[in-house]
Amino acid sequence: MPDIDRLLAIMAALRTPGSGCPWDLQQDFASIAPYTIEEAYEVADAIARENLADLREELGDLLLQVVFHARMAQEEGAFDFADVVASLNEKLIRRHPHVFGDAKGLTPREVEGLWERIKTQERMQKPKRETGEGALAGVPVALPALTRALKLQVKAGRVGFDWNDAHAVLDKIREEISETEAELARQDTAAAGGEIGDLLFAVVNLARHIGVDAEAALRGTNQKFERRFAAMEGSLAQSGRRPDQATLAEMEDLWQEAKRREGAISTRDPE
Repeated sequence: MPDIDRLLAIMAALRTPGSGCPWDLQQDFASIAPYTIEEAYEVADAIARENLADLREELGDLLLQVVFHARMAQEEGAFDFADVVASLNEKLIRRHPHVFGDAKGLTPREVEGLWERIKTQERMQKPKRETGEGALAGVPVALPALTRALKLQVKAGRVGFDWNDAHAVLDKIREEISETEAELARQDTAAAGGEIGDLLFAVVNLARHIGVDAEAALRGTNQKFERRFAAMEGSLAQSGRRPDQATLAEMEDLWQEAKRREGAISTRDPE
């Protein structure tokens, strides 16, 4: 593909000593990794905003990260972009025997189970130093904490270490809240922090049990907070004031007003 070949040539030029970009030449895998994570989040953000123009651009930025890493690996003689693509092609065919093989007529749930079984077989074939051992092996440490908590819980659930239903998880959340309160009463900040971690882990578990993506739910709440805070700022601006010039009681009243307006809009019959 000409466009892909041009992209690879541009990346090679950027990494050419003497004539390339000084910043690009200074980078390595570790220094680029944070940008890779950031670009993945920006892709997710464009999807959440349902902005396909932004999604196209963010997918390009994410592709740049792949090309950048592949170029650095090529310089070390490890692999190149073509190897990345070939490996992905092989994996997709291997993990979709219901499309490229004989396992036809599967339901989406059966496909998901088949995918996980194939992934497990792949991990078993890798050296132990790469995958680790145990039922929880293979969950990247660098994942966002909520996402990693979910993946750990799913893996534990597959071997039977799980709550029976959402109500049992609610009881666990109440227990963690009580333990947090106890540590706060003792003024043990470090211990309270540990209990808050346990509480967050339990909340992720509750979301999993009712089929909610905790990461997406928190993103939605962040957006709601930003929206209502902006409405509060707008109301204060009408009287020539900023939030730091208002009392907490005034800001709370304006916050509740913004909340009521949102509720009225969401329940209004479509015209």
